[in-house]
Amino acid sequence: MENANEDRQGEEKDDLFTPYKVGKLQLSHRVVMAAMTRCRALGNVPNQAMVEYYSQRATMGGLLVSEGAFTSPMAAGYPHCAGIYTEEHIEAWKKVTDAVHGKGAFFFAQLWHCGRASHTAYQPGGNAPRSSTNEPISSRWKVVLPDGSLTEYSRPQALSSSEIEELIEEHRQAAINSIQAGFDGVELHAAYGFLIDQFLKDGINDRTDEYGGSLDNRCRFLMQIVNAVAGAIGMERVAVKISPTMYHQDARDSDPLALGLAVVERLNQLQEEAGVKMAHLQIQAGTLGDGISEIEAEIVRKIRDAYQGNFMISGGFNRELGMKAISDGDADLIAYARFFISNPDLVHRLRTNAPLAQYDEATFYTQDPVVGYTDYPFLDAGSDQ
Repeated sequence: MENANEDRQGEEKDDLFTPYKVGKLQLSHRVVMAAMTRCRALGNVPNQAMVEYYSQRATMGGLLVSEGAFTSPMAAGYPHCAGIYTEEHIEAWKKVTDAVHGKGAFFFAQLWHCGRASHTAYQPGGNAPRSSTNEPISSRWKVVLPDGSLTEYSRPQALSSSEIEELIEEHRQAAINSIQAGFDGVELHAAYGFLIDQFLKDGINDRTDEYGGSLDNRCRFLMQIVNAVAGAIGMERVAVKISPTMYHQDARDSDPLALGLAVVERLNQLQEEAGVKMAHLQIQAGTLGDGISEIEAEIVRKIRDAYQGNFMISGGFNRELGMKAISDGDADLIAYARFFISNPDLVHRLRTNAPLAQYDEATFYTQDPVVGYTDYPFLDAGSDQ
């Protein structure tokens, strides 16, 4: 498989602002806007506020990943988040993708199914959420209901084999819808304890069929989705996000390194068979508040060494750490999240080593279309990137 980025070997070390090619997309820098839930899609449909929000953060040759887009009504688990399963969704997302492309940027849709990280209040007919298991998320974690109140997660119902086949098709169709909506590709959300992660992690997956038990079985669901989606839109338009070291929403694994390497081994094989690389594999390891522990960092390095493709890291990066990760070869791309919320011109600020504006966590998930969403200032007041 060709890799145009290898042509620079032996030259100066790369940094955040060294161009990079992802499939057919020529990126002008390595600063990626990570997928972030913002709860501004009133009625679960993209709107004008989202057009402004994403276009503010778009740069020429930059890559953005959308907030998670629900793949079906049953995928929901958060209030006021957009879907990608109806014509109305497709048409509404087109306005957002057009605005991002108008700034010269590239845009991937993150495909999201919450699985058991949901509540009957979100499910059609008030049914139980679906998952790999019948066991609910523990009471230490709370779900946000449509009215904004907090309560315990509902007990899920384990998916049958036929339902799993339906979910694979659901993701395939959501990918097709994303391309119709103007996205350049899709990122499969297989992290953070959501549906695909509920199959990957042995702390959740207690199945005794072909989707549970061994690493091969636990990876099966993800690989079937990757295959189906790649068959529909092309492998080079498919990305995957995993978080083997994180335990968000009780998503623990007894051996995160073995899990990460198992996913990588299978993705390498799929890419080899396709003769083309995926857009990227993203590893979420750590947070802005806690950073990445040395143990996590070592696991990520080993996964990086084993993966034969474009590698992205997210979690706890500032300018210095991002520059070091790229120059040391620990990653090809760095995904930034919260700093993109409060700095619509984050790429410019990182490039010029300018101070970063602080974010207001109280406004992360409100429904205000302006406050805490599109009203963060640019470094040069009144300007755009």
